[in-house]
Amino acid sequence: MTVRLTTPQGSESADPSFAEEVMGRSHAKLERCYQCQACSSGCPVAFAFDYAPHRLLRMVQFGLKDRVLDSQTVWLCASCETCATRCPNDIGIVHVMDTLRDIAIREERTAQTKLPLFHNTFLGEIRRHGRIHELTLIIQYTFASGEIFHVRKLLKDALLGARMFAKDKLVPLPKKIKGIGIVKSIFRQTERGNCSHERRNYSQERKND
Repeated sequence: MTVRLTTPQGSESADPSFAEEVMGRSHAKLERCYQCQACSSGCPVAFAFDYAPHRLLRMVQFGLKDRVLDSQTVWLCASCETCATRCPNDIGIVHVMDTLRDIAIREERTAQTKLPLFHNTFLGEIRRHGRIHELTLIIQYTFASGEIFHVRKLLKDALLGARMFAKDKLVPLPKKIKGIGIVKSIFRQTERGNCSHERRNYSQERKND
């Protein structure tokens, strides 16, 4: 069931079940948010967001699903947990962001941004090597995103890469870490859906400390 809300952007469709889904999947206590803005004032990347964290939470509460899933904030969140540390009500904002990304991917709401592609390319590097190899990451993303056909940008990146090589800022071949098996195990657990509970426990332990 959807309802119509009048917002500064005009009349919008709102889905109350969206907030329930987000709370159910993230186990976040969204009803506790009273817009103190502690999350937004402490967020180190809020300057790049189209909606500050406290605004995004309010939009989720109101069921503004389309605006939430189409926002850049969901993808730019660094998951640093500064918001979770500062939140006086222990809402679990990082889990909300994780859940919103999952929903956006499931509903294929990623056409407006290439950030999910970069995320997947980045995580693929971590899964294979346990660390980032910048050159491989750049090459894979350039091909996957289609930027290989943007000749001017490609030449600009190539010149930058040459200067970085000259200063030993890039290494030609990737190296695996010693604990690569542990890293791959983490990815397998995540794919089975077992890591969200572990992450919530870890966050609670940090909060208690």
